[in-house]
Amino acid sequence: MNTDTKPKNKILIAEDDPVSRRLLQSFLVKWGFEVVVAEDGAEALRLLERLDFPRLAILDWMMPGLEGPQVCERIRKETNRAYVYILLLTARTQKEDLLKGLESGADDYLTKPFDSQELRARLQVGQRILDLQDHLIEAREELLYQATHDALTRISNRGVILDAVTRELSRQEREGGKFGVVLTDLDHFKFVNDRYGHLAGDAVLQEAARRMAATVRPYDVVGRYGGEEFLIVAPSADAQGTFALAERIRIAIECQPVRTDAGDVSMTLSLGVAVSDPALPVDAKQLIQAADEALYRAKDRGRNRSELAEPGDFAGVLPSTVESVPVKSGAK
Repeated sequence: MNTDTKPKNKILIAEDDPVSRRLLQSFLVKWGFEVVVAEDGAEALRLLERLDFPRLAILDWMMPGLEGPQVCERIRKETNRAYVYILLLTARTQKEDLLKGLESGADDYLTKPFDSQELRARLQVGQRILDLQDHLIEAREELLYQATHDALTRISNRGVILDAVTRELSRQEREGGKFGVVLTDLDHFKFVNDRYGHLAGDAVLQEAARRMAATVRPYDVVGRYGGEEFLIVAPSADAQGTFALAERIRIAIECQPVRTDAGDVSMTLSLGVAVSDPALPVDAKQLIQAADEALYRAKDRGRNRSELAEPGDFAGVLPSTVESVPVKSGAK
C-alpha cells in the first residue's frame, strides 16, 4: 500500500530570532534531524505547503507577518494532506494564551527558555503520533482496497463495476452522449480447471484480468463480474468504438498462451457488446442483459468472437436492480 508519508526526521524551525534559531538547529542536527529553517511565519507557511513539506514543525509564537498560531490555523484547513505535528515555542505562560495556541491547531507547546531534553522528548512523542497515524491510514486504505477489489485478480469487484454502469447512466442523463459495456467470458474455462487444476485456472484469470486492464483506455473500468466473467465499462464510446475495444481485448487474450506451473494454457474469450444511447433510454439491468444476449450469441456461433447487441436484445426487460441480472453461461 502506498501511503504518502514524509520522512519524520525532517523538521521545520520557524524562528525570527537568529540566536534562538541557531541554538535550536544545533540541538536538532545533533539528534539526527534534517532541519529546514524559516525566518518568519509567511516563509514557514510556504515551506509547509510544498509537496516535500516536513512532518514535524517547531513554530515560534511571535514572528513577523504571520504568528505561530496563525500558521497552525492555515495548515489545519488543508485536510487532504499528510498530518504535520506542530509544537509551539513561546515565552507566554498564561493559561489563556496556551489554550489559544492549542485551539489554533498546535499539538503541543514548550515555554522559553526551553530544556533541551524536554524538547527532545516532546519531539519523540510527535514522531510516535505520526507513525501511529500513518499506520491507521494505511490500514484504512487497505480495508477500502479489499472492499472495492477482487481478491484474486486485483481489479474492481462486482459492486464497483456495477456502480460504474449506474454512474455512466447518470452522466448520460445529464450530459447526453453514448457509452458502452462489454461482457466477456473465458471460453472452455471448466476444461482448464479440470485438466490443469484450479491453481492454473486462478493464474489464467489473473493473467486475463491483467491483459484486459492493459488493453483498455485509461478511463475505462474493468471489473470481475463473477467466475470467469468480466465486465468493461467504456465511457464516451459508440457502438463502433466499443466493438473495436472488445476486439482488442479478444486479441490480447488469444495472442499467446498463459504460463502456469501446470504448463502453458491457450485461452480465448467471447464478448458481448451493448451501447447505451440517450435516444433509446435503458436502465442498467437492460443494458447488461443486452450485452449478455450478445455474449450468448458469440458462444453459440463458435466462441472467440465479439457480438454486438441487436435491438431485440433490449426488449422485454423490466426495470430492476443491476445485481439481479442473470448471465447465461452458454456452452463453456
